[in-house]
Amino acid sequence: MSQPVKLLVLITTLPGRGREQREAYERLAPLVRAEEGCLRYDLHAVAGDPDRFALIEEWASREALAAHDATPHMTEADATSPAFRAGPARVLELSTTPLA
Repeated sequence: MSQPVKLLVLITTLPGRGREQREAYERLAPLVRAEEGCLRYDLHAVAGDPDRFALIEEWASREALAAHDATPHMTEADATSPAFRAGPARVLELSTTPLA
């Protein structure tokens, strides 16, 4: 059985463009959460900085994450996000092993 995959995605928008990131997330979230294997998909603003965000994702398996990445809505999001993002998102995979 495949282990869950947890991701922390760090996003910075161009100055003053954070609203566009929030709007893009609001359009995507229902679609992503409906995908098979999506356990969590939550965007959080960084306190005090309206242009920085942390997206927390959890997927039931690597296969579910790969299927997510190939969906039409994610392909479109990847194509349109450079218009308001300061650069590529930084994706950190988190350990699924709890620290003592």
